[in-house]
Amino acid sequence: MILADKIIKLRKQNGWSQEDLAMKLSVSRQSVSKWESAAAVPDLNKIIRLGDIFSVSTDYLLKDELEDNPGRQTNGPDHPFLESEGQMPHPVSLEDAHAYLDLAHKSAPRLAVAVASCVFSPVPLLLLLGRSELAGAALSENQAAGIGVTLLLLIIAAAVTVMILLGSRLDKYAFLEKEVLAPQYGVAGLAESRRDRFETAHKLAIALGVALCIVSAVPLMLAAAFDAQDGTYIHLTALLLCLVAVAVGLFVWSGIRYDAYQKLLEEGDYTAQKKRENQKNEKLASIYWPLVTAIYLGVSFLTGRWGISWVIWPCAGVLYAAVIGIAALLRRG
Repeated sequence: MILADKIIKLRKQNGWSQEDLAMKLSVSRQSVSKWESAAAVPDLNKIIRLGDIFSVSTDYLLKDELEDNPGRQTNGPDHPFLESEGQMPHPVSLEDAHAYLDLAHKSAPRLAVAVASCVFSPVPLLLLLGRSELAGAALSENQAAGIGVTLLLLIIAAAVTVMILLGSRLDKYAFLEKEVLAPQYGVAGLAESRRDRFETAHKLAIALGVALCIVSAVPLMLAAAFDAQDGTYIHLTALLLCLVAVAVGLFVWSGIRYDAYQKLLEEGDYTAQKKRENQKNEKLASIYWPLVTAIYLGVSFLTGRWGISWVIWPCAGVLYAAVIGIAALLRRG
């Protein structure tokens, strides 16, 4: 439990409103509100005064966060990763955490729509082609294809533009997923409290997304079972893409928000150990992928079989996972 939660708990135990507590401390109600939302931290004099008012020690107010989370790994100067690598942790202030979470929350739905739009982009083309096959259609097949491809490219261009712009804003916080952090007081509590509140929505988004992906194929299966016409397949394929686009949007939206909490807490894929492995894997990738590119170009030019040589890329992707695994085992050994 962080200081913000303790102030709320103790204030409510005494039956006081924010205005009541503010009067006792000779501060504004807005100040108390900021303390309780972890948007600001009271200075030392106010903390001492809070201890007197609530009849608790300042140790309880300031140190109980460590007792409430005894298993949490802290990123102090004696962190083993830092000792072995000779690096210093990157400080993260409460203001930085607030700014990053707010940006991630605002960016999540926009990025979700952008990514979903890329999945949705072939839908106008499919519908126009299906329309052109009808008797007496106003558009020929070539016209429908031309308009459909134009719309597809415009949708993708708009989506990519949004992703680049939002990605450039988030680049400021790229260190959260690459460097070991030294969060200041209140950062972990802020991230934990917001993550806990978002947990249910995150699980619902994932469950709904998976359900939509599964259900999306059902109409096509039914059409095949009843020998539907070709035009029906086109429309049902468009419906499938729409459902998958919604599912992908849910995955991206919930994933960006949940990852933001994990980055600040250094959990999941963002632990200090994972960051160290990723840094070493980046060095390996800087050698591996240029080598694969050279092999691809060499094989393609020598054989002239460009239509088949693309197989090198998926094979290289699978092999890369094996190379990373072997490298990790060798490092541990």
